[in-house]
Amino acid sequence: MIMKASTFFIGLATGTVAAAITVLYSTPKSGSEFRTSVKSASTDLKEMLGDVKEKVSNLKDSVSDLTKEAKETIPGTVGDVKQSFEKWQQATEPNRQHMEQELSAIQAALEKLEQSITAQQK
Repeated sequence: MIMKASTFFIGLATGTVAAAITVLYSTPKSGSEFRTSVKSASTDLKEMLGDVKEKVSNLKDSVSDLTKEAKETIPGTVGDVKQSFEKWQQATEPNRQHMEQELSAIQAALEKLEQSITAQQK
């Protein structure tokens, strides 16, 4: 993302410079007017590049802060989720054991029923 933003700002600055140069060279002016225009355009360009550098720096700082915050927050969150899952497992363990017992009882009853049907058919 940083590369995309910096590339965008560099492209924006380059386009602005190209437009300023085109306007400067295509407008008929005297020598002193032309020099004044070039100096003005140069000053504007320096200011614009300074703004671009500042914005890219701010973007890098934001990404760095976000990365740092994520590194601090995510492990704690993962730990909390694991703890919640373990508590859920402990809370549902008696129900799971009860259901296993009931399923075993149902299976035993089905086996007896099958044996009884088989015995009656003989």
